[in-house]
Amino acid sequence: MKTMRATILLTVLVFTGQSTFAASRLPVRSDGGMVVSASDIASRVGVEMLDEGGNAVDAAVAVGFALAVTFPSAGNLGGGGFMVIHMADSQRSTTIDYRETAPAKASRDMYLDETGEVVAGGPTDGHRSVAVPGTVAGLLMALESYGSLPRKKVIAPAIALAKQGFTVNDYLEASLQRSRERLSSHPESSRIFLAGGTGRFAGQQLLQPELGEVLERIAEQGRDGFYQGETADLLVAEMQRGEGLITHRDLMGYQPRERVPVVGSYRGYQVVSMPPPSSGGTILIQMLNMMEPLDVAGLGLMSSAYVHNVAEVMKRAFADRAEYMGDPDFVEVPMRGLTRKSYALSRRADIDPARTLPAKKLGAGDPWPFESEETTHFSVVDAQGNAVSNTYTLNYSYGSGVTVTGAGFLLNNIMDNFAAKQGVPNGYGLIQGEANSIAAGKRPLSSMTPSIVLEDGMVRLVAGTPGGPTIINTVFQVIMNVLDHGLDVQQAVDQPRFHHQWLPDAIQYEPRALVFDVRQALQSKGHELMERGLIGDAQAIYVDPQDQRRYGGADPRRGGQAVGQ
Repeated sequence: MKTMRATILLTVLVFTGQSTFAASRLPVRSDGGMVVSASDIASRVGVEMLDEGGNAVDAAVAVGFALAVTFPSAGNLGGGGFMVIHMADSQRSTTIDYRETAPAKASRDMYLDETGEVVAGGPTDGHRSVAVPGTVAGLLMALESYGSLPRKKVIAPAIALAKQGFTVNDYLEASLQRSRERLSSHPESSRIFLAGGTGRFAGQQLLQPELGEVLERIAEQGRDGFYQGETADLLVAEMQRGEGLITHRDLMGYQPRERVPVVGSYRGYQVVSMPPPSSGGTILIQMLNMMEPLDVAGLGLMSSAYVHNVAEVMKRAFADRAEYMGDPDFVEVPMRGLTRKSYALSRRADIDPARTLPAKKLGAGDPWPFESEETTHFSVVDAQGNAVSNTYTLNYSYGSGVTVTGAGFLLNNIMDNFAAKQGVPNGYGLIQGEANSIAAGKRPLSSMTPSIVLEDGMVRLVAGTPGGPTIINTVFQVIMNVLDHGLDVQQAVDQPRFHHQWLPDAIQYEPRALVFDVRQALQSKGHELMERGLIGDAQAIYVDPQDQRRYGGADPRRGGQAVGQ
């Protein structure tokens, strides 16, 4: 418990508002590779792969499978996500989209009752909230296309952790306690993660033999070890037990996609991020474009002028997100328009430095003429300069709460990321448009924003975070903290954060992030303020352009850890 209390104390010191340059610790430094994730065990697994001669992709895939064991609230086999890759030798960047898809039996109004209202818990709870998982197929696609180590070697650490067990830490104990109600409503989840109801406590060993067997089948058979055969039979049987929609045909038909990244520029740096069906990269670049004309450093970090301008930019970008963003395989997204600097100038033209524009008066812009909260992130840079930024999720903490009986892995509740009804907020309070309506085989819109910042083709910053809609704004702030305010990478992820998502029309901020006079000044400009809990859990790596040393910054908010090679 001493370690937990010390970490909490350090975290509190970050948010006192007394020094905007406070940090919980020094960045972890390495002359070789660097892995940063929400789990110290998983970070060490990644470095083990680098020590075995693997590259950043090998390490990232190993971390992804290890987190499915050691970080069950978000690390997963039963969810999905996005990976951004930069290969140093070819100077090529690419992305792997392994977002979940709606089952074939899904339909546009599936969560509405006879009166046309959304059924409480329909998109978020239990078997009917589960979309077809993409994590296993996506991680294996990345490994086969860009990795260098054998599949069995990369998955072996995760198998050992599942079958031999690992020690529950304070953060996992607290996480399980917070989700006790969700997990206890499903017998298999209660058995594994709550010890049948008595709870799991720090210092105890958590063994997951059924999960270990699933991982062994994946190691032996590749994607067929998950999407076909025994594991698929167990998953489909679980769906049938709870009237879920996923069938064998859904599983066999799932395919991840390699997509061209969305790329923008900011103050001479190249920003590489995730394209739709993630809204993250597009909205991130749009916001950076709106901030670029300003002397951001001159505004003063966390001053009322800085917070006002950033919030107004966030508000406009999220209004556009609601109107235009969706799965590009189903709807046309005006990507070029949204990421054009000229569109950003037109979008920010009505920002008044003295007054906020109420959300009800602020609709989406028109980009067409310019055309020509539970998730986890990890970042990896190897000694050769290859980089991976990966964010994946079950959606809510522990997803749907459903564990596949006999297989030991949790299932997502990603169907909530669709618009169950136009104009009705989802579980994160987001308003979403027709572009994100439910359709069979469709990928729901996401806020995940795994990103890599390059300078002259060389990696400078790798960053990402969990946090639902706050993801985009957290990555946005981390990038400005480094590039505009000159913070080191640990300071950049520790720095207090705030968030605006258009609706509700309020600046949400972490405890003590905004000092009294800043709050007063913002209220005088017409802003509504809403204090909330901690925002995000950023994991970032900075590469020094002078000596090429890697500096890892792990967010203290949930006990993440950077490990150098």
